[in-house]
Amino acid sequence: MGDRGPLTLLGVPIDSVGTAGGTELGPAALRELLGPEGFKDAGDTSRQIRGLDRDKANGWLAFDDILKMTAEVRARVAELTAEGNVPVILGGCCTLLPAALAGARDSLGEFGLAYFDGHLDLFTGQTSPTGEGADFPVAASLGIAPEPFLDAVGETPLVDPGRIALVGARDQEELDLIAPFPKGLGISRIEYRDDLRHADLARVGKSIEAELASGDSKFWLHLDVDILDGDSFPATDYLMPDGLSMTELKSLISPLASSPGLIGFNVTCYNPEKDEDGKCGAALAGLLRSTLAT
Repeated sequence: MGDRGPLTLLGVPIDSVGTAGGTELGPAALRELLGPEGFKDAGDTSRQIRGLDRDKANGWLAFDDILKMTAEVRARVAELTAEGNVPVILGGCCTLLPAALAGARDSLGEFGLAYFDGHLDLFTGQTSPTGEGADFPVAASLGIAPEPFLDAVGETPLVDPGRIALVGARDQEELDLIAPFPKGLGISRIEYRDDLRHADLARVGKSIEAELASGDSKFWLHLDVDILDGDSFPATDYLMPDGLSMTELKSLISPLASSPGLIGFNVTCYNPEKDEDGKCGAALAGLLRSTLAT
């Protein structure tokens, strides 16, 4: 894998809706579909997210469980990266991301973030319609989060906003609710779905990789499957039309997933309960295998 360390699977079986099932089942399903060849395996984290009540002070759902999960994931990722591994985190939902970034920073120092997602994930506990932790990962990584959460991840921003690329967002309702964000946050690059519609996607991916991995710079890669079109990939909870096809996503993400600058990768929000014929999971596993290879 070039200058990269070994790809090492870590399952984080969580679902921010606060009940059992759903995306909690994604890590086990993806691990089976990927098979062992080409990966080390660090097993799963143990903390889950349970509870249907929003914290009265901050608006987050199941906040205490999120704090416990965050501490565990941070420690596990710090350990893996300190040993020279490249974690491939099988989620679970996007709530895991700030913890993963915190753990990687603990051992590696500063790096960038390529964020492939159908949403910007810049809600706060006050603006989020649901209070689910999966609404907050980018905001929380920038330090826009309750104090106990910031204590759990350490100094923020976890990633300099000038080294963040947000790719694929297309939820106008979210944009209306989070306003004035993303304005004023200093995020270096936002490629909305509309920006990608007629673009050379491989070239866009290569340009993001060149920016985040210039010189000796490194980056983390996040993939939420809701970047994909809901009709062609229905195995996720917040379906939206007009997303990317799997072929388009592969063109975009390949230069980043295969980069020697990659220090970690997470895939989130695959729900095998909504994948009765297994086609979505098989396609996702195929994407991971083909793009993570160099």
